[in-house]
Amino acid sequence: MAMHEHEVDRRTLFRVGLGTAVAAVVGTEIAFPVAAGATPSPEFPWIIDCDTWGARPPSSPIQITGNTTNKIILHHMAFPNVTDYSREHAVQLAKDCQNLHMDTNGWADTGQHFTVSRGGYVLEGRHRSLETLDAGQHQVISAHCPGENGNAIGIENEGTYITETPPQALLDSLVELCVAVCQKFRLNAWDIFGHWDFRLGTDCPGIAFYAQFPQVRSRVLKAMGVPASAAPARRWPDIWRFVDSQVVKVAQYLLVNAGYTDLAVTGVFGTDMNAIVADFQTTHGIPVTADATFDTATWEALAPAVYQDATGPTVEAVQYMLAIKGYADTVSVTGAYDRSTMKAVQDMQRLHGLRPTGKVDLSTWCAVVGGTVRESLCV
Repeated sequence: MAMHEHEVDRRTLFRVGLGTAVAAVVGTEIAFPVAAGATPSPEFPWIIDCDTWGARPPSSPIQITGNTTNKIILHHMAFPNVTDYSREHAVQLAKDCQNLHMDTNGWADTGQHFTVSRGGYVLEGRHRSLETLDAGQHQVISAHCPGENGNAIGIENEGTYITETPPQALLDSLVELCVAVCQKFRLNAWDIFGHWDFRLGTDCPGIAFYAQFPQVRSRVLKAMGVPASAAPARRWPDIWRFVDSQVVKVAQYLLVNAGYTDLAVTGVFGTDMNAIVADFQTTHGIPVTADATFDTATWEALAPAVYQDATGPTVEAVQYMLAIKGYADTVSVTGAYDRSTMKAVQDMQRLHGLRPTGKVDLSTWCAVVGGTVRESLCV
């Protein structure tokens, strides 16, 4: 598959054991250069800042985005699941990560905003991330997810979580960090996503870890003192023209089902989708979004109910995503809604606090593609 200008190959990282993706600033990003070396605020003394863990200075000035921070993206680092939970190990982890990003990948600094060690230590990643967290206005432009580096706070979690889950200390610190990010940037627990929701062809953040996201969100919500009733019924992934991902592939299946049969189902948000999305929105009475963004109205007009014995691209979309999220041994992308598909859908519904009907309704669609449904915040 040809690589688009807003993609960066992640294989280099897997070869050396670290799974952080990175991309240059793209699209409508507005960046303001900021000098490095400022002293971070003491508001978050439990976050080990760059100076304290001995970070190298960035190779070029750190920049602040002009965009609004609208989400948190969680990653796993594809590092070994070590049993050294010490502060010293966490500091060395931060140094190793920065050296890899700067020396092997040629980036200006560490790619992510923050790192959580398996021992539960939270470290600043990219310089100025802690200071901009304190300010809570515009974030540092990062390098953790193509298309989202000016919109999303990226948090790396030490370890590999395809079959194993993170230690409790990591989860506890991750919740505390997410609460801080949500409070400072005026986000909510339902604004927490995984890397693969916005990145094509990655195992990050790991199937086992991803399955814990409903619990992570629920804990963040409770820690913030926000009732689940305050959540929207559904918070969909807001994919747009600078994002390539599995979720984009699902959107393409659904657009094909809606009659745009010439659209290639690749997961790459190519320029051909811009006019199609605008046409779909116009014909359904939805305001045309900037940068072909899939907002709630677009998703909910696009995703039809899918029942047992259904066939076609909508079923392929469901099966494709279920296979990625842990059901590859039982669910194949056949386009026929069989019993194995129904059982996997029911499992997904239970995980997100939905009634296990086996019917793929709007809330089930939202959960399948990586969004948050209100019911999951009560798990």
